Amino acid sequence: MFKKGVATALTGLMLTSALLFGCVNQGTDKKAAAPAPAAGEKIQRSVVAEHGVVAAADPLASKAGVEILKKGGNAFDAAVATSFMLGVVEPQASGLGGGGFAIVYVAKEKKAYVVDFRECAPAAGKSSFFKLNDKGEIPEDNFLYGWTAVAVPGQMRGMEMINQKFGTMKWADLIQPAIDQGEKGIIVNDTLAKIAVEDFDRMQKSPTKAFFEKTFIKNGLPITKGEKVVNKEYVESLKKIAKGGADVFYKGEIADQIASAFAKNGKSWITKQDLANYKAILREPLQTTYRGYTIDVLPAPSSGGLTVAEMLNLLEGYDVAKMKVGSADYIHTFIEAQKLAFADRNQYMGDPAFVKVPMKGLLDKKYAEQLRKQIDPKKATSEKVKYGDPIPFERASTTSFSVIDKDGNMISVTHTINDFFGAGVVPEGTGIMLNDEMDDFTTALGKSNSMEPGKRPLSSMSPVIVSKDGKPVLTMGTPGGPRIISAIANCLVNIFDFGMDIQPAIDAGRFHNPNAKETHMEKVFSADVVKALTDMGHTFKMHEANDLYFGGVQGVMYGKDGKLHGGADPRRAGQAFGY
Repeated sequence: MFKKGVATALTGLMLTSALLFGCVNQGTDKKAAAPAPAAGEKIQRSVVAEHGVVAAADPLASKAGVEILKKGGNAFDAAVATSFMLGVVEPQASGLGGGGFAIVYVAKEKKAYVVDFRECAPAAGKSSFFKLNDKGEIPEDNFLYGWTAVAVPGQMRGMEMINQKFGTMKWADLIQPAIDQGEKGIIVNDTLAKIAVEDFDRMQKSPTKAFFEKTFIKNGLPITKGEKVVNKEYVESLKKIAKGGADVFYKGEIADQIASAFAKNGKSWITKQDLANYKAILREPLQTTYRGYTIDVLPAPSSGGLTVAEMLNLLEGYDVAKMKVGSADYIHTFIEAQKLAFADRNQYMGDPAFVKVPMKGLLDKKYAEQLRKQIDPKKATSEKVKYGDPIPFERASTTSFSVIDKDGNMISVTHTINDFFGAGVVPEGTGIMLNDEMDDFTTALGKSNSMEPGKRPLSSMSPVIVSKDGKPVLTMGTPGGPRIISAIANCLVNIFDFGMDIQPAIDAGRFHNPNAKETHMEKVFSADVVKALTDMGHTFKMHEANDLYFGGVQGVMYGKDGKLHGGADPRRAGQAFGY
């Protein structure tokens, strides 16, 4: 199926600083390796600047954000412009039909906020809507593709809240760059071309096939690198939203178009009332500390922030800085911390409006001390780690970006339509690909993450803000489903324990263990290290270097020189820009 094949087909460019880890195998699988840049083309993923930096998964999006900074906008203005641009230049991964989270740091207040614009189940989201299988569960296929896979989008309310509460510029001015680019169209890059090939059958089977045939299919074949894509209907939707605000999407003309499409094709799964009822939520972030740094993370319904914090709490009990970077001791300790943190994630987390999540206890340093006793320094654990029911997560199609401005305002945003091309449905006349976030609920009934009307599905999104003594330090985020959590923790440890700058910290090899069984690992670690870990009882599934499976971290931090350093992940086609 589509979900299981993305990581195999898509990878970024070859690692650079990961060689710090004693790389002996950078991979020779031609299917997994991205083509080299064209002659004379240089991809500069990192940047050093004085006034502001935007790091996003597409260079056009980063540039759009920087242009807003140059015009006097703040980090939050730049974030809104970057988000709208990503919907145009990364149409397969984000857009008006999705949702997500932002974590914000307001420098003059020395305070962080969370904007929760996660999608939610519609009023029809009850088990009685579906014909249950013989186990009394909702058949998984109902949430994988098509109209009932769609959750009520939150993207526009989220951008609206960021603009109104934190921004300084006019809404329409922040959308205009995306409109201008949309009218020009985008040139298909290698990543989009590969996704179009992999998802070709899925697009052809779409209930709204005509849209895909005029947008991502040319002459009966998937679009190829170098071709132009223009989504005129999407541009028109952007123009309506620029003029009339987010209400056009939730209460106006676009809401009518969406509701009409569901009435016609989806048994009114989502109604105009569902759209009108949707609200973004301003939440207090959760906060932990690590090596003297203050780290603000997302609360539930994102499980990512709590799990990152728990991993760091566990690792803080070790002198990681004395462990050799990429050593067997370090990787073993980190894998064991991952196992314990993911066990709690699966057991306790859900939408706090519907279930009680013991956030205070999970963040407690004494709780981490108690858990740490389970870690054997010489042996991998297996049966000791008890897991709850498995939970579905976001795919690699999620996107993330980070911004710091001249005043030290910081924001990291992660948003998504879930799978590439979302649910594969586009309401007629809108050009908007709708998400398939219902897939992030468990299909079993009566669980913490079971579907209920108005409920927000559990998420792995983990954008973070880091400060020290009230001064901004860094902001970072990544796509990648549950690998988001491991990747963010990996990068933070690289920076705070091993003293890496932002780009080397992002480039460095990654590993991920969510289930106490095999560890997913990039082929950048030495054979001796892998053997030593195997002797401890670890088993591995190896991935080629720069596998998109491990996400695409984009981050900005203050370097030792006092300037802003931006980094973009070689596993994704991102670039950082600044001025």
